[in-house]
Amino acid sequence: MSQTKNEYLESQNIDDSKYSMETHLIYGKNVSKKWDYSHHVVPPVTNSVIFRLDSVERGAEGFAEFANLDPLNEDSKPIYIYDRLGEPNKDLLEENLSYVEKGETAVTFATGMGAISGILCVLTKSGNEIISHKTLYGCTLSLLNNWYPRYNIKNIAVDLKNVNSIDEVVTEQTRVIYFETPSNPNLDIIDLDAIRKKVDFLNIDRNEEKKIYIVVDNTFATPYCQRPIEFGADFVVHSLTKGIGGFGTDMGGVVIGPKRFRDLLLIVRKDFGAVLNTKSAWTILTYGLPTLHLRISRQMKNAQKIAEYLEAHPKVDHVNYPGLPSSENYEIAKKQMTDFDGNFAPGSLIYFALKGDDAKQVRENGRILMNYAAKNAYTMTLAVSLGHTRTLIEHPASMTHSVIPADKLLEYGIDPGGIRIAVGLENIDDLLFDLEKCLEII
Repeated sequence: MSQTKNEYLESQNIDDSKYSMETHLIYGKNVSKKWDYSHHVVPPVTNSVIFRLDSVERGAEGFAEFANLDPLNEDSKPIYIYDRLGEPNKDLLEENLSYVEKGETAVTFATGMGAISGILCVLTKSGNEIISHKTLYGCTLSLLNNWYPRYNIKNIAVDLKNVNSIDEVVTEQTRVIYFETPSNPNLDIIDLDAIRKKVDFLNIDRNEEKKIYIVVDNTFATPYCQRPIEFGADFVVHSLTKGIGGFGTDMGGVVIGPKRFRDLLLIVRKDFGAVLNTKSAWTILTYGLPTLHLRISRQMKNAQKIAEYLEAHPKVDHVNYPGLPSSENYEIAKKQMTDFDGNFAPGSLIYFALKGDDAKQVRENGRILMNYAAKNAYTMTLAVSLGHTRTLIEHPASMTHSVIPADKLLEYGIDPGGIRIAVGLENIDDLLFDLEKCLEII
């Protein structure tokens, strides 16, 4: 007979609240209403898109319960019907992701962009407006500026490092404040607490239908370094492909937020079809989350030393890394970027630019360095993405943010010659050795 989680823990005399988040990442929920696999050391992977139903009545009950939390209690067992509606691996991953981000519920998607599209679809409709930070991931910028206007949803980009910039553009139609912190690629830090206070003030006289919600992309930080819901964010989104997945093998995304939005998120996922692959869910659940704290802590140590090295190098013009006291918004980063034990956790991304007589030479120097690294650096790979075991180096202006016209880059807070390093797990001496080789040719 299947046990509930509480029954299992009581039978084992285990109080899981006494254990650290790092340990929770490894063990997760080994007994869940989604699936009891308490006798498996590693959760099994499911491979079936469809599930057998014992009767027409059971099928009808399953469809009635889908995206309908009201009649269900914590010990209810789901009726699985079709992968696009839900299946055990995704459900277990969602339980663990909501726990680590301190949210009430999580819904996974096929990609990070699927997750972003999903939550914005739930929160906005034709005629509404989104206020976003001016510096965002290139594909998010494309979504907001190229596609949403077709549905009469307006995006207004401002510098959210100045929270009062919201006052200049907010209207009755504003429904979402959207940003990344740190931002991609220049590592802007947005004050989560200040944004929360501003939105609370703006929401005082708004009814539920017109309230403004805060949506934060926490991909760069991961929940190991920052948990925006603790600072008042309504929703957190992630590309699970990056730091949480950790190995560059599987794509995925997630929205984490209030439980009352779960039904709508499930329906959006079902109808638009951005469903996380079952095997990807299993990989992230089994390999990504349990190793998160080990990987990110090592990456951060490497990143701090690389940032200090670059800052002191005569050929480097400027470096932005949240762990450097010279970085803009360093004090805000110290306040909100902390690990599970409260230690400063500035992440594993670095953004820097080389010196040059003008912008054209700065960009050319960056191109030379990265092309040299692609062919001669053992520990650096010229590739997009981040959160990988390997150190990845790229040129945002011509790669991840190529959607932005060259003459508009500075308006979006992006240095035309800026170089982004996503630091990996290599030996730090090897990384510095390769960096020195690359800088010598400039």
